[in-house]
Amino acid sequence: MTTNEKPTAVVVMGVAGSGKTVIGEGLAERLGLPLLEGDAFHPEANVRKMSSGHPLDDDDRWPWLDAIGTAIGEVPGGVIVACSALKRAYRERLIVAAGRPILFLFLDGDRATLAGRIGARKDHFMPPGLLDSQLATLEPPGPGEDFVRIDIGPTVPEVVDAALDALAGASGLAIPDLGS
Repeated sequence: MTTNEKPTAVVVMGVAGSGKTVIGEGLAERLGLPLLEGDAFHPEANVRKMSSGHPLDDDDRWPWLDAIGTAIGEVPGGVIVACSALKRAYRERLIVAAGRPILFLFLDGDRATLAGRIGARKDHFMPPGLLDSQLATLEPPGPGEDFVRIDIGPTVPEVVDAALDALAGASGLAIPDLGS
């Protein structure tokens, strides 16, 4: 999709444990926008597969990405989305399905931090053993993609603040002046 329109849809992306949901929730709350949680769009077969320790393949992901993209396209105005979007082809698929520009907010961190976060989670279907498959699948956003990279090392409020600062110049979202 070629357009000069600034994106009003932001996909908070990264591997398991990067904080997609918690950062997405923080952004949605601060911006007064709806949040779409990508995990909620997984068919039950995908959840079962991951829960049993098996990574998803592209055939598992295409319908899931199409469902998320369609949902993005149905939300008028700004929207925040938590979705791994690990490969460039997945991000392109989301944009096509949404029918609108998307800015990808790439949450990036080291393996030790990610593994520690996954290990501390309770009641999540993604087992720690799938982190390496996600890291192997990850194609970080690069040239020709509309994205900003955010380091996940700081605290959640600091990451949300950094994300808001990055979004202020990179998207068409109205970033409220929340004072310092």
